[in-house]
Amino acid sequence: MLNDFFIRALLAGVGIALITGPLGCFVVWRRLSFFAGTLAHSALLGVTMALVFEINIAFSVFLISAVLAIFLLQLQKKTNLPNDALLGLLAHSSLAIGLVIIGFLTTIRFDVMGLLFGDILAVDENDLLFIWVGGAFILLVLKLIWKPLFASTINYELAEAEGMKPDKYNAIFTILMAAIIAISIKIVGLLLITGMLIIPAALARNISNNPVQMVILSTVGGLLSILIGLFSSLEFNTASGPSIIAAALFLFLVSLIKVRKFSELKK
Repeated sequence: MLNDFFIRALLAGVGIALITGPLGCFVVWRRLSFFAGTLAHSALLGVTMALVFEINIAFSVFLISAVLAIFLLQLQKKTNLPNDALLGLLAHSSLAIGLVIIGFLTTIRFDVMGLLFGDILAVDENDLLFIWVGGAFILLVLKLIWKPLFASTINYELAEAEGMKPDKYNAIFTILMAAIIAISIKIVGLLLITGMLIIPAALARNISNNPVQMVILSTVGGLLSILIGLFSSLEFNTASGPSIIAAALFLFLVSLIKVRKFSELKK
């Protein structure tokens, strides 16, 4: 069964959806959409460093993204600049450095479109192992830090006063974000991974009544996006990564219908 490229793509997509569902909820709750985009931009630098030093691309992307995330946390403490300014600075700087390095790699050829938009149909058994084992570890860590992370999301000062060490768990969460970027880069690409984190969580927020329900619906939304996107790309011969994000957007628009009907009933 795993010799079939489409089955492998489905398994890879399901693995990614199971991870981005819960993480995406925290991205929405904590208003970190721009932060996720910054890490995605830094992935290009990670790829170029992997090519320069001939190391695993996913490991290099994770390392660069994690360093950038921790650097951001330090900048937040040492400067008076607002978060959006810091994120913009880091996002465009890392992207520019990555593009400059690419200019020197004249003897190395790689698929730029696959890097930017992903190629889920090209995953192999090693990629599946990496996604599912790495994803299981990410979800395990998220479960362990769920309580203090959620508490600091609701009220940072109260969590700090109760000794929950919010800074520590914020740092762990940023590293988890770097890990999902590294895992997902081959699936949906560095330009689309932010969409997988945000859109299913956004549609879940439209139709959920509590945090647990939102996590479940976000995961279901991600799974449906993968299924609809992959089958539609197979049917219409479109790019798989963008098709997945387009499917997620379609589901988000459907969720707005329920929100409007609920508002009308309240009136």
